[in-house]
Amino acid sequence: MDTDARSLLQSLVRETRTATLATLRGGAPNVSMVLYLPEDDFSSFHVRVSRLAWHTQDMQDDARVALSVQETDAPARDPQQLARLTVRGTATQLMNGGAQFERLKAAWLARYPDAGVTFELPDFAFWSIAPREARFVAGFARTFNLSPAALAKAAKA
Repeated sequence: MDTDARSLLQSLVRETRTATLATLRGGAPNVSMVLYLPEDDFSSFHVRVSRLAWHTQDMQDDARVALSVQETDAPARDPQQLARLTVRGTATQLMNGGAQFERLKAAWLARYPDAGVTFELPDFAFWSIAPREARFVAGFARTFNLSPAALAKAAKA
C-alpha cells in the first residue's frame, strides 16, 4: 500500500463516525447503521449497542460479523471513487466497568458527545470486533486485501 492509500485509510477510519454492521440473523444477512470507535492501531473496532437491537442479538448467536466504513457520497463525486473499508471479524461483548470500560467510555463520549444517555441505560454494552481480514478500496481499481497485521501497519503514521 502506498503512502497516499495509507493516509486515505487512516482518515477514513478515524474521521468517519458511522459504519454498516453486518450480522447473520437466522442464517440470512442483516445490516444496521452503527456508531463505532477504532483502536488507534486498528486492532479492534468497538460498537456500543443495545441488547434489544437485532444486530446485538445476532452477535450473541453468531460472533462472525463484518463492519463497513465508507466515504459519504456527494453528487459531484464518482461513487466508484469513494474510499471504503470492510472488516470481517469476530465480535465479543465487553464487560461494563473496569479500566478498559472507563477508557472506552471516555473515548466514546469524546467522539460522540450526545451519546451519554447510553451509559444510563442498562441494556447497552460495548462490543469489540477483532479483524480476521479486511478489504480496503481506495478508489476505482485501487483495492488492498489486508491481514490484521497489515491493517495495524497501515494504521501507523
